[in-house]
Amino acid sequence: MDEKTGSPTEQDVVWSYRGYRLRPSEFTTAMAHFFRAEVSRANTWRLRLDTTTNWAVITTGAAITLAFNQMGHHGVIILNTFLVTLFLFVEARRYRYYELWSYRVRLMETDFYAAMLVPPFHPAADWAESLAENLLHPDFPISNWEAFGRRFRRNYMWIYIILGLAWAAKTALLPDMVASWEEFLARCAIGGIPGWLVLAFGITFNGALMLIGVLTSRLHQATGEVLPRFASDVHEAIPAIGAEQQTVGTRAWFRLSRRREQLMTLIITDLAQEVSEHILKEMGRGVTALSGTGMYTGKPHSVLLCALTVTEVYQLKNLVREIDPQAFVIVSPAQEVLGRGFVPLETEK
Repeated sequence: MDEKTGSPTEQDVVWSYRGYRLRPSEFTTAMAHFFRAEVSRANTWRLRLDTTTNWAVITTGAAITLAFNQMGHHGVIILNTFLVTLFLFVEARRYRYYELWSYRVRLMETDFYAAMLVPPFHPAADWAESLAENLLHPDFPISNWEAFGRRFRRNYMWIYIILGLAWAAKTALLPDMVASWEEFLARCAIGGIPGWLVLAFGITFNGALMLIGVLTSRLHQATGEVLPRFASDVHEAIPAIGAEQQTVGTRAWFRLSRRREQLMTLIITDLAQEVSEHILKEMGRGVTALSGTGMYTGKPHSVLLCALTVTEVYQLKNLVREIDPQAFVIVSPAQEVLGRGFVPLETEK
């Protein structure tokens, strides 16, 4: 901070845009407001999850009441089962949206706020890039299967069990108790559909739901839930990313540390020195110059190679355009980039 003018010095500035300079304290304030906004979004979608569950509970209670009425039919419970399944699909979709906002909240908690409390008292090397990529290219952090299975196990499994028991009780006990298995199958019939087919469909349908719930129980990509901690998950959730590594004890075991998309750019320009110096100064990315020849014109051109991440592409294009609007820029995905500024080469085996 300049003592005379009170303006931030070059060392104090963390972000600048069109002459405006952001101080570290202002950056922290902006991140605090951003955190509050993402918490509000997550809470909104969390309430929507409760709403869908309430719909399922209310309709289940109404269907059972109608079925056990003197004039009721057990088919009402079957229809309600399909309606509850529709609610389950809607809630699974809402749960994926909830996890999208919750992922950002957890990323801020684990890699920004928690990092202030644990040595070496600075965020993880890749947290800002991961958060920026999620803002620029939103993507659901969990699959449809995990969302469906998790909501089924947490809430809907018990609703299906109650519906199944209610259907069996209505069929077997009302208006009077059945005397044989044949009579029970006869009561299971709905219109022209034989009872054995209705019973077989019900067992298959509920069995498939239970199987999905069991098979998806080991999917733990959700960040907005308090999940069981498995030893094998700790090492899988903490790959080495970025130029600096933190110890396992300072990283959240459930953090989605997926590697950001890495790109390779080829810049064909006649102002190689000016363009490369601009990239080195403004982006801090290394640039390698190669010699090339335009086969149509036969003129020599410089070809600049620059590796970067998906969140830096827009800045690179602007920097090149400022120096050489006639430059030719090619951006292509890179399978893997190892070295300084990316994944350290010595950490790869």
